[in-house]
Amino acid sequence: MLHDLLEKLLNYKTSGQKVVFTNGCFDILHAGHVRYLNAAKALGEVLIVGLNSDESVRKLKGEGRPVNPSEDRAEVLAALRAVDHVVVFGEATAEELVRQLKPDIYVKGGDYSLETLPESKIVGSYGGKTVLIPMVEGRSTTNVIRRLQNEGKGNS
Repeated sequence: MLHDLLEKLLNYKTSGQKVVFTNGCFDILHAGHVRYLNAAKALGEVLIVGLNSDESVRKLKGEGRPVNPSEDRAEVLAALRAVDHVVVFGEATAEELVRQLKPDIYVKGGDYSLETLPESKIVGSYGGKTVLIPMVEGRSTTNVIRRLQNEGKGNS
């Protein structure tokens, strides 16, 4: 699958299309994710989303996560107009994917900083750019899960 994507990337870059890459868990898709992905897509012509595997989500977020398996999360992401390709990866960070894909622009949420993103150094090493997109206030998967847990206890 990654091999096929690398071939397509060569065609995109040869034709002058700007490739944007982002990554994350995208466990329970919400409006914050959609706005973020639309903003990422607006930075170029091709948007690739690196999706954390189920095992890597568990390591990052703890037991009980992900709520949805990677196959479902990938299908939902791929159905979004902004998303051109989805690739699942098993590492804690997307460093290796960034090394292989060499996107023109690497995008992460505003809850990160350039200093805390190891991918940013890699992107800069080949002349790419990292862009931080502001988070959508009050929109997070953690908040959705908390609200569901509270409603399950009879609280609203």
